[in-house]
Amino acid sequence: MGFLDLPLQALRRDDIPGRYDRGVFAAALALALFGVVMVASSSIAVAESEGGSPYHYLIKHVIFLVMGTTLGIGFALTPLAWLERHARLFLLLAVLLLVAVFLPGVGVRVNGAKRWLRLGISNFQAVEAVKLFVIIWLASYLVRFRGEVQHAFKGTMKPLFVAGLVVVLLLKQPDFGSASLILAIVLGMIWLGGARARDLMGLAAATMPVMAWAALSESYRVKRLTSFLDPWKDPFNDGFQLTQALIAIGRGEWFGVGLGGSIQKLFYLPEAHTDFILAVIAEELGLFGVCLVVGLFVWLCGRLFLIGRRAEERGLGFAAYVSYGIAVWLSVQATVSIGVNLGLLPTKGLTLPLISSGGSSLLMTCAAIGLALRVSYELTRHEAVSAVTPDAGGRDER
Repeated sequence: MGFLDLPLQALRRDDIPGRYDRGVFAAALALALFGVVMVASSSIAVAESEGGSPYHYLIKHVIFLVMGTTLGIGFALTPLAWLERHARLFLLLAVLLLVAVFLPGVGVRVNGAKRWLRLGISNFQAVEAVKLFVIIWLASYLVRFRGEVQHAFKGTMKPLFVAGLVVVLLLKQPDFGSASLILAIVLGMIWLGGARARDLMGLAAATMPVMAWAALSESYRVKRLTSFLDPWKDPFNDGFQLTQALIAIGRGEWFGVGLGGSIQKLFYLPEAHTDFILAVIAEELGLFGVCLVVGLFVWLCGRLFLIGRRAEERGLGFAAYVSYGIAVWLSVQATVSIGVNLGLLPTKGLTLPLISSGGSSLLMTCAAIGLALRVSYELTRHEAVSAVTPDAGGRDER
């Protein structure tokens, strides 16, 4: 008889184990493995054109996936109580990372933007870690100031000031897409934390003009906003990227032209293995492939929201808000990436989580999945403890 087969009554309360959510693990694993296949298919031509190994991007992707899995395991083994105690440190680290990209010798400018940190053998995009660190801090804030958030406008304003600082640093890089995503995560978590609708409407009314000004203050952003409305108006200049993506999607029809058979990835579609990998999926696997990707994200994010809801019902506030935050992050980023590929949204430069080639994004998404699995572990352990000792049901067992 194994340890997990022992009756719960035969164990001390502190020895009762939890269980990692199989649904979250299975969905994340399926997306990651699917990503390996599609990065291999979409990046070979690009790698060959650069004069290197045709498997350069695939090898890099697999290395980061292994590193991300290791980081995810680390988060899955880290008690949430420790993260909650050090939440302010994570916020400080997030701000320091965003400031560090502007330091000579530390920050790296790529394609005119200073978003990267020099880490020896590779560069790291700071904002990818910032997303997770902000979620950890805000989850702690929502627990500590739950009453203010739910009953006072100032409770919702405080985290918005922090988000505003992060957004300013991101716009300075510039990175409008990530700035918008951070705002969406913060507002989504505040709403799920019980903020009043009128307070959220006030915050939205205050932030929308600022974000609109930021979107229209740079000519390249204006071109992105206008070109996606009618990419065929200038198909060889501002609308080139989107028209090529739409051609790829149109060629795929119901079941695609076959894995590896994409024509658009052969130097026609820019960023075929990163921002526009869904267009390659649509061309090679058709509507079936796109629905498969969407279905996996719905399954993953749905499980995360469900875990958050169960944790909230059992009084595990920090666990609940962490799960909500990760769910909002992945669902919004996936929706935006898919919308960009389909021509429904202007180009934002956001990758498709767990699928697109992109070391920093893959690394921190794996970390987020590991943290979500830790939430499910502590939730199920709390439920098991409550079943044995009903009087502990209202306490936060960690």
